[in-house]
Formats: sequence, C-alpha cells, structure tokens
Amino acid sequence: MKKKIDPTLFDLCLGILLYGIIFQLVLLFFSRNVSYSLGLWIGVVLAIAGAVHMWWSLDRGMDQVSKQAARTVATNNLVRYLVLVIVMFVLIYTDFANPIFMFCGYMGMKISAYMNPWLRKIRSKVFKI
Repeated sequence: MKKKIDPTLFDLCLGILLYGIIFQLVLLFFSRNVSYSLGLWIGVVLAIAGAVHMWWSLDRGMDQVSKQAARTVATNNLVRYLVLVIVMFVLIYTDFANPIFMFCGYMGMKISAYMNPWLRKIRSKVFKI
C-alpha cells in the first residue's frame, strides 16, 4: 500500500533544500573552500533527517497515552540533538568539514519553517499536492 507524504513535511524538506541551494550559490560567490560546502550540505542532510525524525516521533507520540507520549517525544528530541552534537564534535576534531557551516545548514530547518506560507503556494502550483 502506497502512503502519501505529509504535505507539511514535504514543504519543510523542500524549504530546507531550497535554502541549501541558495546558501551554496552565495557561498560559491565568496569562497571556493570545499570544507565550507561539505559542512553546509552535511547540515542540510541533518536538517532533512531531523525534520523527518521529528514528524515520525510526533506521529508516533499521537497514538499513545498522554504521559507516555510526552516521554516518547522528549526522548526522541534528545536523540535528535545528541546526533547533532556528536556530528558537530566529529567535524570539530577531524577538520573534514566546517562545523559553523554545518550549523548554518541545519538552521535551514528554522528558515524553512518561516518560509512555510510561500512554500505552500509554490507546492500547490508546481507539484499539485
């Protein structure tokens, strides 16, 4: 059975992706450092994964009793932030990618949430969802 994707989750992920593309274009204008771009896209991927995980944990929490739901959502929230902190420390100590730009990429989730009204209009016209 095929499940339809949640429109709000689709809008959020689309906004994160658009934010990443626009940020990358601005970044290429100022610097060609590969570690900056790697950090940005690691953050964008983490933001999309975090958005999907947040949707999943909230959807799962709604099927539970009030006390259990609060505990489940809080635990999943801690797991999400723990993964973010671990990735940040790995980037800080390995110099593989820039951790500041990873954080900027992760902030795409916040920017996308603010852009939601405009993204909803774009989605309804372009994707007919």
